[in-house]
Amino acid sequence: MLSADEVARILEAAPGPGLKYRAAFSVAYGGGLRANEVAHLKVCDIDSDRMLIRVEQGKGRKDRQVMLSTSLLDLLRDYYREARPKGWLFPGRNRIDPISTRQFNRAFAVAVNFAGIQKKVSPHTLRHSFATHLLEGGTDIRVIQVLLGHAKLETTTVYTKVATKTIQDVTSPLDLLVNREAGSG
Repeated sequence: MLSADEVARILEAAPGPGLKYRAAFSVAYGGGLRANEVAHLKVCDIDSDRMLIRVEQGKGRKDRQVMLSTSLLDLLRDYYREARPKGWLFPGRNRIDPISTRQFNRAFAVAVNFAGIQKKVSPHTLRHSFATHLLEGGTDIRVIQVLLGHAKLETTTVYTKVATKTIQDVTSPLDLLVNREAGSG
């Protein structure tokens, strides 16, 4: 898992030229997408009217929609103005095919190195960090389940093991009871 600061450092360190990898990594983190899902996004999958990203044929051949934040939309618009992608949002070297997950993974490794992150991380760590940060921010786990495209809640509960801040922030019913008794005395 990455802290919010570590994610920011990786996004800033995304290799250039241009905004392609910074935008791609931001989509992975900002929407909780898998590397393959980011690679296969089309320009038309960005729905700025409804502020959604359409993920077609994700894992398990399932379609889903994830949120499109205003900051991510701004970055994608800057990237679009710069790169003018047609068809694939993040085209590969030949521009006819999407970026390969191998290319995506290599660029991520470069960014992690530039950012000075010593942990063993992969692009999938952005997805885990997305879910954990949402959970720590108070988002209901069932909403996170839908955003991640998990069929079973058990798959999503993996993130509860990581979200220690959430556990620490829960007030024990015993404390509530003791505080109530102390207040009445």
